[in-house]
Parts: sequence; structure tokens; C-alpha cells
Amino acid sequence: MKVRDVMSPEVQLCTPDDTLKDAAEAMAALAVGLLPVTDNKCLVGMISDRDIAVRGVALGRGPDSRVGDVMTAEVKYCYDDQDLHEITANMGDIQVRRLPVLSRDKRLVGIIALGDIAQAQAGNGTGEALSQISRPGGQHAQL
Repeated sequence: MKVRDVMSPEVQLCTPDDTLKDAAEAMAALAVGLLPVTDNKCLVGMISDRDIAVRGVALGRGPDSRVGDVMTAEVKYCYDDQDLHEITANMGDIQVRRLPVLSRDKRLVGIIALGDIAQAQAGNGTGEALSQISRPGGQHAQL
């Protein structure tokens, strides 16, 4: 099974020039804590609710600050044609619950989450993937 078979193709995006308020409002409306940041359909970063809190508010940045000033620029990702088992193992190794999905020409085409994998595998190795991602003390990594 390939990543494209289970990923979520509908992804809310933001740009580096969007404001922190715009990003936070989108996250609240969608009940998510993470948005891909794109520039001309190319993935340039990710912004999380934690980025907004720690790199934004905690450093005195206001709601009109730019996403590009607080986003995480170094982003782990996968390709839509990669094998799902390979990506599951990789997510465990790097301890993330979500990965942006790119086409081979580096265009953002979706996002894959552990929940997507769990539904697709219906118990076929999902427990192992989830246990690989668990951190000591029962905490889970968040992208």
C-alpha cells in the first residue's frame, strides 16, 4: 500500500506572509494544531500551535506577526509513492504523528497521520507503529 492510498488530500494551508492570528483562527476552525506553510505550492515550513505560543507569544510577538517569523522551517516529509510500511517505521524513528506528503516534484499533495495509517491497516501492525512513536514516560511527539 502506498502513502497516497491513505493520506488526507484536503489540507488547510497558510503562507509565510499570513499572520499568526490567521493561522490560529484556521487551526481553531479545523480543530487542528498544525498547518503546512507553502509558497507557490512548495512546502517551506510548518506552523504549530506550539510555535505560535513559544516562538510567538512568549517572545512578545503579536497577532499581526508573520507566520514566516515563527514557523518551523526544517520539515520532515514523505512522498506520495512511498510504501506505507516504510513511512510508518520512519514516523516511529523520528517520533512524529503527522507528515506532509509531497509529490516527487516537491509539491504538497496531502498529509498523513497515524490515524490514517491505523484506519488503513486495521490492526495490521498499527499497534507496533504506535508503540514506536511513544516516548518514554508515555508522552507522544507532536509535529
